[in-house]
Amino acid sequence: MGIETKEFTDEELMGRLRDGDRDAFSTLVTRHTKKYYSLAYRMLSSREEAEDVVQEAFITLWSSPASWDVGRQTKFTTWFYRVVWNSCIDRKRKLRPLPMEDGFDPPDESRGAEEALEMKRRKENIDACIGELPESQQTALALCFYEGVSNREAAEIMGVSVKALESLLMRAKASLRNKLGGDKGREENQNGQR
Repeated sequence: MGIETKEFTDEELMGRLRDGDRDAFSTLVTRHTKKYYSLAYRMLSSREEAEDVVQEAFITLWSSPASWDVGRQTKFTTWFYRVVWNSCIDRKRKLRPLPMEDGFDPPDESRGAEEALEMKRRKENIDACIGELPESQQTALALCFYEGVSNREAAEIMGVSVKALESLLMRAKASLRNKLGGDKGREENQNGQR
């Protein structure tokens, strides 16, 4: 007899997990793996590394469910984002930079081959520019724009104030505008000089 996923909140499931309820753990894994994998992939640019981080985080959760402190009144998802985020940072420090794997975004079959190639080139350029940003700016972008986490929750995950998070986002956007606009300007100048 399994647990209905809509019947219990994450926090209630964590209470059940503390009592050794395997179904509660399974429900949490099923409910949240995709979003935590997405964050890990954005941070690590590797499917294998992202899968490993998320799997290890859930194994740690199963082994030590008391590490989530209900008394801090932090949502489970906010706390677990931070667990995954910290694991990604640790892993990034150990790894040499890896190129972004092809295939994260599925190709749009309705587009022509040239348009699809141009879209892929733009995506690779944007990913490369994001990869050059400081780690804190990359994380802020990943949480707020790719994961859809609120600024307040993202600030809590990163352990900074909301104003500091907003500053990180503004600096990241300005840097990307400069990098991407600068590349476009250089390309236009090179094409005009030919």
